[in-house]
Amino acid sequence: MTRLPFHTLDVFTATPYTGNPLALVLDADGLSPAQMQIIAREFNLSETIFVRRPADPAHTAEVRIFLPEAEIPFAGHPTIGCAIFLAERLHGPGDWTCTITLEEQAGLVPVTVTRQSGRTTAELTAPVLPHAHPGQVPADLAAAAFGLPATAIGFGTHRPGVWSGGPTFAYIPLADRAALAAARLSEPACSALAAQAGTAMFYLYTPGTGTDFQARMFSPGSGVPEDPATGSATAILAAQLRAAGAIKPGTTRFTLLQGAEMGRPSRLTLTIDADAQKITAVRVAGTAVHMSEGSLQPPTV
Repeated sequence: MTRLPFHTLDVFTATPYTGNPLALVLDADGLSPAQMQIIAREFNLSETIFVRRPADPAHTAEVRIFLPEAEIPFAGHPTIGCAIFLAERLHGPGDWTCTITLEEQAGLVPVTVTRQSGRTTAELTAPVLPHAHPGQVPADLAAAAFGLPATAIGFGTHRPGVWSGGPTFAYIPLADRAALAAARLSEPACSALAAQAGTAMFYLYTPGTGTDFQARMFSPGSGVPEDPATGSATAILAAQLRAAGAIKPGTTRFTLLQGAEMGRPSRLTLTIDADAQKITAVRVAGTAVHMSEGSLQPPTV
């Protein structure tokens, strides 16, 4: 098999060497899932996205998204980064707006991409509305899993919960930014929490300064000890916020900062449409910058 072109981008940032790094592999139609997994492990970033010809020619591309240890049906920072890369390649410099439609394992993901004054922003619409998951997050176990006192768990009307929307995350609200900065994975409590929650992906958040919320996301079981920016978790956060009474009928917008504790600050925008009974749409927006390019020899499996 011939060598495949790849690119890397920093996503959810306009500043190089910040945000969440992404590897993007083009012309991936001939790769098996096993080969894609090996390549993702080689890049060893939180996610690698593989771009293939779409099943429906009306769409832009089919994509497969891999963590270092597993495939994931939907993820925000690969979707945002891939959409910006493909749109810029299609439309070049200047000011423009277009729609990129990606076929992901979780479903179709439309992304509105806008370039204005040299800055490109993408906003995805989540393919699956967030919904409740049967897992449990006991507050005392959540505190033990992150080396925190029990008083650090929760703020206002926000309590721990488990929500799904493709992937599944356990949401743990923390009392303040000091608790967020102090959080460290602690065993065996972390594994016990994963067993009760039904997921080993933990999203910790607290009110921010200069932003609505500041967050961290830990996923030790998937080869991502901590993620600088998690678009899928941000989208699914909509359900957690609604459960806390933070969502009113109409359109609500939040800004989020993630990755600051890792030295890779990432900025995300979450927009939620809702009526009196339910969430009707969730969108996540951000920027990306191109960092590098090259080619790779596909692995032999």
